[in-house]
Amino acid sequence: MTACAIEPSADPGNDGVPRAGCTITAGGAYAARLARGGEGPDAWFPERWTLDGPEPYAVPLPVNQPEDPGTEVQPMGDGRVLVHRVAAGRHHFSLLYPTGPGTGEQSLGAVECPADTLGLRLLPPVPGGERAYALALGPRATVLWQVAGGASGPERVGEVPGRCSGGVWLDGAGRMLALDRETGGRVKAVVVDLEREGEVSPLLQIAADSDDRLLLADPDSGLALVRSDAPSPGRERIGWGVLGSTLPVRFPDCLVLPDCAVTPFAIQPGQALTPERCAVALRVDGALGSWVAVWRPAEREVRHLPAPEGWLTGAGLWTADGELRLPCSTPQLPCGLARLRAPGAGDEEGAEDTDGGETDVSDASASAPQRPVPLQQAPLARLVTN
Repeated sequence: MTACAIEPSADPGNDGVPRAGCTITAGGAYAARLARGGEGPDAWFPERWTLDGPEPYAVPLPVNQPEDPGTEVQPMGDGRVLVHRVAAGRHHFSLLYPTGPGTGEQSLGAVECPADTLGLRLLPPVPGGERAYALALGPRATVLWQVAGGASGPERVGEVPGRCSGGVWLDGAGRMLALDRETGGRVKAVVVDLEREGEVSPLLQIAADSDDRLLLADPDSGLALVRSDAPSPGRERIGWGVLGSTLPVRFPDCLVLPDCAVTPFAIQPGQALTPERCAVALRVDGALGSWVAVWRPAEREVRHLPAPEGWLTGAGLWTADGELRLPCSTPQLPCGLARLRAPGAGDEEGAEDTDGGETDVSDASASAPQRPVPLQQAPLARLVTN
């Protein structure tokens, strides 16, 4: 296995959190990113990529002045690009779109947060791409805003007690939103129901004293990727489960890679009845740089692949038939899409396997409520190793 020494994007967002190289719509048709242009280190402008045609192509969307490097951009389902800027303590939102040789801009309004707000950031693209949401993080509560797709400007959706991070959509309608909520010194994933004025329900509690975060979820199969320190107190591990299932969350040993950080970034869709066969794309960061790995729960092994040149690190999407598409940008090819088909079970060529068993975290008395789509709700107390 060879790894390309690709430097991860370190451009901070408006809350100081590093951003991925680009953001892709839930359906995979469009992407958006900040690109450099012109002279000087601060010459940034939004750029929209179209990914669902025969060949990807980019449309620059510059406005009258360069963007701040911390500006957030997000593609909408109709090809417009949502822009989040901060000026004079206010968070301004606009939609950009091409107009012949220029760029059109539709202002959506602004959100003014209290002085003690710790940051406001966009949530991942909503399925369908008609709406967009943002989280305003306060010291004791988190406010959810709809910033695009509403009737008249940004609308306050609800308030979640505690400090929230993450953000995973659990259904294809963009109704159920999972957040990682910190209260009482512990982090647990919860679900916010957007059609019930932001009503909050428990989603994930593997052990009473563990930190349990939801990383990714696929509405088709129900496959969910979590990060928790339940199996190894003091050390977080990646596990998997199925939304709505009463089976325990499992923590494959093969996802523990020494001296490397592993981050799932895409799940293969369309596998309605076989979540264990879904391919999961992993970003691996190590001493050699960043590269791509592929893992399926049924195989219990990780297959490492070299990152394509110019990969916008951490960005990518799966097709239903198992093709991994990674957006790339190089001086020779500013807008490119690498297409990888990961080896399947029993195919050794071009992949490096890591042997691994699984650790289950379970409790025979654990029960799962019917609403909304829990992995587990009751505390899980004992460890079982397969």
